Amino acid sequence: MDFLETIKNMILPSGTGEFVFPTVGFSDVLDIIIVAYIIYKIIFWIKETRAWVLFKGILVIFALAAVASVLKLNTILWILSNTISMGIIALIVIFQPELRKALEQLGKKEFFSYLNFMHQDSASDDKQMERVNEEIVKAAKKMSQAKTGALILVEQEVPLGDFERTGIPIDALVSNQLLINIFEHNTPLHDGAVIIRRNRVAAATCFLPLTDSNDISMELGTRHRAAIGASEVSDALVVVVSEETGGISMAKGGVLYRDLTIEQLKSMLARPKRTTTKEKLAKWKGGLRE
Repeated sequence: MDFLETIKNMILPSGTGEFVFPTVGFSDVLDIIIVAYIIYKIIFWIKETRAWVLFKGILVIFALAAVASVLKLNTILWILSNTISMGIIALIVIFQPELRKALEQLGKKEFFSYLNFMHQDSASDDKQMERVNEEIVKAAKKMSQAKTGALILVEQEVPLGDFERTGIPIDALVSNQLLINIFEHNTPLHDGAVIIRRNRVAAATCFLPLTDSNDISMELGTRHRAAIGASEVSDALVVVVSEETGGISMAKGGVLYRDLTIEQLKSMLARPKRTTTKEKLAKWKGGLRE
C-alpha cells in the first residue's frame, strides 16, 4: 500500500484532482539512454563467455528471493539476507576476467561498434549454417585422406569466449581451403583448436581443457582428450581428425564418437531448421482452417 500511495502522490499531488505529468527534459532522456546502453554492454560482455550460464543462475536466485518475499518464506529470506554481502564479493572474484575485459573495451576505438542490433533472417542463417557445415565436412575429408591432425569447435548456445581469448583472432569466412591451410604441418597456426562462431572462423591456436575422465582409451592423444574436455564444459560440436590414423571423430556432450563416415559427420553437424515467423503464421492459419 505504501508503494501505491507513493505512486498516487507522484501523479496526483495533494490538494489537486488533476493528473500532473512530470517534465522530461533533454538531460533525462540522455540519462536513460546512457543507463540503457551500459546495461546492454554489461549483458553483451557477459554473454561472450561461459559466465553467461552463471549469470542466468544468479537471476534464478533473485527470482527465488522475490517469490520468498511475496510468500513470506522467512527461512529462505534469512539465508539470502545473511549471504548477500559475501555473494557480492564472490561475484567480483568470479566475474574478474569479464570486468577486466569490459575496462579494456572502454579504451578501444570500436567502443560503439556493437550498437548493431540488426540480425539476419533465420532462413538466411540456416543457409549460412548449411554452407559452413559443408565446408567443415569437405575440410575434414581432405585432412583425413592426408592424415592432417585437426581440432575444430563449432559454437552452439554456450559462448566460447574464454577459449577464443587463448588463441589468435582471425574473423574470416569459413572455407575448407582456409581450414586445411590452418592445420597444415609446420604452419604457425596448426597447433591448437579453431573456433567457429556465428558462421565465421573466430580464432585459431586456441587452448582447450583436457578431460579428467579415467574412462578414456589410452590410445587417444591430447587432441582427442582436449575435444572431450571442451565438450564437457560447453555444448560445442568438436570435430577431430586424427594425425596418426586419419580417422574422423566428434565430441559432443562429453562423449566421443569415433571413426565417423562423411555422411555421419554431416548428419551430426546438422542442426534442426528453425521456423521463420512467416512459416509459423502460415501453419497457424492452416490449423484454424482445419
